[in-house]
Amino acid sequence: MPNQKPEPTLPPTADAPSEKIKGQPQLLRGMKDILPADQPYWDAVASIVDKTATGAGFARIETPVLEAASLFTRSVGQETDIVEKEMYVFVDKSGDRVALRPELTAAAARAYLEHGMISWPQPVKLWYLGPFFRHDRPQAGRFRQFWQFGLEVLGDGHPVIDAMLIYLAVSIYRTLNVPVEVQINSLGDRACRPGYVRQLTDYFKTRKHQLCEDCKRRLQRNPLRIFDCKVTDCYTISQDAPQIVDHLCEACKDHFVHTLEYLGELEVSYTLNPRIVRGLDYYTRTVFEIVEEGGSEASTQSALCGGGRYDDLLEQLGSRQVPAAGLAGGVERLIIKMHERQFAPTVVSPDLFLAQLGEPGRKKCLKLYDVLRSMGVKVVEAFSKDGLKPQLEVANRLGVKYALIIGQKEIMDDTVLIRDMENGIQEVVDFKKVVPEVQKRLAKSTTNGQPTPAPGP
Repeated sequence: MPNQKPEPTLPPTADAPSEKIKGQPQLLRGMKDILPADQPYWDAVASIVDKTATGAGFARIETPVLEAASLFTRSVGQETDIVEKEMYVFVDKSGDRVALRPELTAAAARAYLEHGMISWPQPVKLWYLGPFFRHDRPQAGRFRQFWQFGLEVLGDGHPVIDAMLIYLAVSIYRTLNVPVEVQINSLGDRACRPGYVRQLTDYFKTRKHQLCEDCKRRLQRNPLRIFDCKVTDCYTISQDAPQIVDHLCEACKDHFVHTLEYLGELEVSYTLNPRIVRGLDYYTRTVFEIVEEGGSEASTQSALCGGGRYDDLLEQLGSRQVPAAGLAGGVERLIIKMHERQFAPTVVSPDLFLAQLGEPGRKKCLKLYDVLRSMGVKVVEAFSKDGLKPQLEVANRLGVKYALIIGQKEIMDDTVLIRDMENGIQEVVDFKKVVPEVQKRLAKSTTNGQPTPAPGP
């Protein structure tokens, strides 16, 4: 048709890319899928953290994964590796500078202030479990989207809070069959730390030529960060640096001594480690790391959990001074250790499998399926399959206790065939009596049953 106009060409948009994706899509670098075989381990961690935290009076909090970027630059510290190198920051469509949360303590402090928790009975105890984001170099147990659990106690400066946090964290790891050790230090506070930092600066200045480029910058901005460096020369030099515990004021020294005494009463062993300063600027007084038992101090892979006191953080965010302390532990690294220690989480298998033969049997099973589910019975099916053998193969794979079978004969007799999947014994039951019969059998098997181990990864 000579006068026909050509179809207009639309400009590419975010929803309609101009080029086709070639090949199969793949994960972004540093990201991880959590597949079904590993879910029992994640469920075990979530369950133990929940049970430990709620049993100790903590309430769960969820904060958005997006926050104002300024929240973290003000709290975590402009000179930290997290803010300088790792934080995902961008300007959104409203023109706001936002960040994917790299940690939750600052967000918890923001929520505490924004929702008036400062007027609640103190202390406010919060726990969390969720994903976080840092553009870090991916390695074993470290991803760019990673999960952490954590505990925060806001509104109480007593040293027993520090000891209790450490005790609860150790309990979580030991319950999950991961033996750990506690390494602890004190950073002092704004009364005594500046004098120590001056001495530390003088010490490192005489050895500046031996420091890596990052630590030369840290020396100018925050010399405490040099203790975080794992470069061999920097690590060796810092071994002989002045120790902050020798420069604590009386108040900080008293706080630290009492924290250690309370740990002793809780029978939590610990090691004094003057190198622990943590990677965030908001810490004061007690800081600690929980490491794998027998792990190397120089290895970042041995650290499983860390935390400390942050008594000045809320004041930095515009409040009056509110004493607080907290901790966070990496879930991915914990699960690696659970695998290494052959921890076997339990898997809750379905109770029943409904099998059918023929269209009438399928329809009758659908009605029974609805009744059983409404009663809270964990029932599964393969209604799309026609043969009995492939359906029972699914039942075996899922580890169900009983299969209820309805075929042509059962339709005619108004019965159900109950098959014990462990020993193969079958019994015909009147359809009207199948529900109470199933309840009786499940109650008996629950009393005598054992937990099912998780499948391998």
